[in-house]
This record gives sequence, C-alpha cells and structure tokens, in this order.
Amino acid sequence: MEIWDVYDRDRIRTGKTMVRGSDFEADAYHMVVHVCIFHSDGRMLIQQRQPFKEGWPNLWDITVGGSAVAGDSSQSAAEREVLEEIGYQINLQAVRPSLTINFEKGFDDIYLVEDDVEISSLKVPSEEVQKVKWATSEEIISMIHSGNFIPYHTSLIELLFDLRKGLGGHSKSAQ
Repeated sequence: MEIWDVYDRDRIRTGKTMVRGSDFEADAYHMVVHVCIFHSDGRMLIQQRQPFKEGWPNLWDITVGGSAVAGDSSQSAAEREVLEEIGYQINLQAVRPSLTINFEKGFDDIYLVEDDVEISSLKVPSEEVQKVKWATSEEIISMIHSGNFIPYHTSLIELLFDLRKGLGGHSKSAQ
C-alpha cells in the first residue's frame, strides 16, 4: 500500500496522508516527479514500461517517473524513482526541478540531468521497466505519433530538450 502526503494548492503539506487509489478530498493534491537523463550528445534515456504495468503498459516513456510517498521531498522521491526503475544511484539533493507542471490533482516536478550513463550498468529489466535506450527528440516525437510512446504533448518533449542545458525561459545564446 502506497501512502502519499497531501498538499494544499500552494504545495504546503497539510499534515494529512492518503492511500494511492483513494478518492481525493476537495483541494487536496499530491506530488509526482519525473527525471529525464540526457547524454552529453543531446539524446534522452527513455524506458519501455513492463506489459503488466497499470497505466501505459508496454509504452515507452521518459527516463523515470512516479509519485512521491509520505515523507519524501521532491528530490528524495526523484532519487528513489531512478533507483527503483533503472537501478541507478543519483544525487539530486542540491538540485531544483527544472520545471513543475500542475495537473488536476497535483504537481509534477521534472528534473533534467546530464549524465553519460552506460546502459549496461543499469539494472534493467526491473519490476517496472523492460528496457531502456537513448533517443533524440525527433525519435521520441515519431514514437508518440506512432502510438508507441506515452502521448505527451510534443511541445513538452521539445521543451524538455530545450531546457536541458539550463534553467530559465530564454536561450542563453540569444543574449
């Protein structure tokens, strides 16, 4: 049973918890995290979900993602998800999310990390992931259009690739 902290609309923990899958109370939110690992050549590490996973079975996805559990900070949740899904140890304690997306019942913190991870060093397949590979934004968008990738907005994929080199809403080269 997975227990989540409940947050208010301003991302402040309310002191309440809820069980994953239970109904949300009014004005209750939870935290989700994603980590996108980029190779120095610009490709993103993507994963194919296991066929028995609830939600998007067999589809490809960005590197890792999942819900924060009770007591997690955003960073510790992101570190845990990377370790659980692909068996890779990462330290995000001094890192802020590159982007946060609000959704109906929560907040999704997205971390963009550059790390030339050797695929052979990852613990894949795992309980959640059947395989991983490096992919360009064009390859990911093509996979979205062909129905083989979780149907993210293609503009979000492009934004993740655009933001991978630094924080902020403008290009550093445009100064």
